Amino acid sequence: MKSVLFPALAGAVLAMSGAALADTPVSAVTDLNVRAGPGPQYPVIGVLAAGQSATLRGCIENSKWCTIAEAGGNGWVYSDYVTADFGGTRVIVTRRPADARIAVVAPPADDVYTQDYTGSIIASEPIEPIVRPPAEVGTYIATHRVEPVYLEGEVVTGAVLPDTVELSEIPDYNYRYVYVNNQPALVDPGTRRIVYVMR
Repeated sequence: MKSVLFPALAGAVLAMSGAALADTPVSAVTDLNVRAGPGPQYPVIGVLAAGQSATLRGCIENSKWCTIAEAGGNGWVYSDYVTADFGGTRVIVTRRPADARIAVVAPPADDVYTQDYTGSIIASEPIEPIVRPPAEVGTYIATHRVEPVYLEGEVVTGAVLPDTVELSEIPDYNYRYVYVNNQPALVDPGTRRIVYVMR
């Protein structure tokens, strides 16, 4: 899959707590949104493709949001979907050892950053997305936009949506859709797993 590089964010300044720690090479386990800030309320500025590498600059304390740099740009990713080498073993960054020496960064000082969500996306093993849906499915979803729900986590294939999220039907199609974290996604109604992310 083609990787999408994200542009540099003008004026993005990260406040490091304590002494500067070494940057950590990471790679995405699935196609992963890169956002302008640490949360689903920030716009998507690019995609870190499955297997694509970037440099982890640090994570917000007691949060799964981390900032990365790649190709001269900075952005934020959800740490459930990036891995790094810790002690010779590749580990999901969220599950890193306590002594991993990842820098702590401050969240932005704007009014958009929040940790208040209506629920959480349940992270699970990534899956191969379904084949690109027919064009009429994409058109239907775009012309029948539903109110987005904002959940802690990131919209990736394989992730599971909580039962509280209402799925909308598509005529003559076996998947449902939802705008979660302002991103349209197709969902298997039986398992509630995201099977395709509309980008």
